[in-house]
Amino acid sequence: MASGFSAKHGLFTSKTSLLHAFQRKILPSSGCVRRAAGSSTAEPQHDEKYCMELVRSRDYDGFVCSLLLPEEARRSSLALRAFNVELAQVKDSVSQKTIGLMRMQFWKTAVEEIFRDDPPLQPVSGELWRAVRKHSLTKRWLLRMIAEREKDLDDRAYRNLQELEAYSENSQSSLIYLLLECLGLKDVHADHAASHIGKAQGIVTCLRATPYHSSRRKVYLPMDVCMLHGASQEDFIRGSREQNVRDVVYDIASQAHVHLQHARSFSKSVPAAATPAFLQTVVLEDYLQRVRRADFDVFHPSLQNRNPLLPIQLYLRSWKKTY
Repeated sequence: MASGFSAKHGLFTSKTSLLHAFQRKILPSSGCVRRAAGSSTAEPQHDEKYCMELVRSRDYDGFVCSLLLPEEARRSSLALRAFNVELAQVKDSVSQKTIGLMRMQFWKTAVEEIFRDDPPLQPVSGELWRAVRKHSLTKRWLLRMIAEREKDLDDRAYRNLQELEAYSENSQSSLIYLLLECLGLKDVHADHAASHIGKAQGIVTCLRATPYHSSRRKVYLPMDVCMLHGASQEDFIRGSREQNVRDVVYDIASQAHVHLQHARSFSKSVPAAATPAFLQTVVLEDYLQRVRRADFDVFHPSLQNRNPLLPIQLYLRSWKKTY
């Protein structure tokens, strides 16, 4: 099988100490406590720490990328990534769709209240409110992230690659648009690059999560690609490493690679100040190189370990101001 990818340095995904899990359930409540605008209590420090630890434990790659942002955008980036984590974990943490819908409704209401300067007394909401006030973030991107995650509660495989790309655009690209706003940037070329990077991010995330989902007897990979190569959901559930399964992974990974290439085609037009928002490309490139070296065996043990050199690679890329 042709690799289809340009070789690049190293692997990563670094080893992090396990932090205590946050068991807090976030559901809408008519008696929700409100935060006084301009409050100067110890709550903001608690909120910041909560978001930082949530992102570090559930999105380590995003955590490292946030630390490399300019200081004025760092805290807001962690707030946005914590918000993204909260939305992402709903699907796996509820046993019934109805409960998931209640959680999503809480976040819809919370965003509306944040923009009315009356956020719920909840750590992520508090930090998100601070980020919105500081950077005048666009409400539409936040609501689009919620709406897309809500649709994803249907718990079914994507019908085709285009559906996976649409999900990725609405969830992952929206997050990058918000990160660009934290950097004070509104640029059409940066937005085009962000769109493709978000799509690549969503596709890679789907691939990376395949072993975990398969262990729970769930398969979300695009059905059209699976049918094209004669690979059934049962093949993935039993962790098959046959050629047809690898061909499915190759096609999907190749599409992520195409989006990365498209994003980089704008690099000469994208302002250098935007590149910190695109550091995730280092993580995506690392996974695509590793899955290529594993001959597109998505269940290969090497793909379950983090590349300890990734923080260094991220730092070098941020220093060079390239993506």
